[in-house]
Amino acid sequence: MVSVKDLFETWNVYCQDESRFGLFTRNGRALTAKGIKPICHFQQKFLNTYLFGAFSPITGSSFILDLPTCDTDSFQLFLDEFTDFNPTECKVVLLDNGSFHKAIRLKIPKNICLIFLPPYSPELNPAEKIWAILKKSIELKSFKTIEDLQTVLYKEIKNKLTRERIKQTTGFDYLLSTYWTIMNA
Repeated sequence: MVSVKDLFETWNVYCQDESRFGLFTRNGRALTAKGIKPICHFQQKFLNTYLFGAFSPITGSSFILDLPTCDTDSFQLFLDEFTDFNPTECKVVLLDNGSFHKAIRLKIPKNICLIFLPPYSPELNPAEKIWAILKKSIELKSFKTIEDLQTVLYKEIKNKLTRERIKQTTGFDYLLSTYWTIMNA
């Protein structure tokens, strides 16, 4: 009898989420006198890009795709690209209940298994902490174009999202203990 664990060379858990990054200046915290708002160049442009990401608390590996929209078609593209990232690996993906994550027309690849977190519980998704790291790095900065923003984001991803940092940031106890319990069964 073939065990489910024998169907793939490796198994991994990923926390998936998407986040909007745009030209609207993000207000952040800065050291100022009490009652004084930080002074920075501010712009109110509503052009955005969306990062779709999957982050493994087990291995620290990550897969990020930059897309112009956040909808069913974009999520399908993300899944299609993600399936080719370590294609012999079974990817157990934890994600929120976004309506486009559950669209009937989605074709889920064979090496991806989606597990939905309880509704309205972003605190259970470690991917949210990854976005916080990236958003912190662009606070109080303005960008002339989406391309300028993307250049900074890609640099921050390369410099700040090391395997160790991803493991440290996303390694929630409930994920790690469940993974090792299942893998050692």
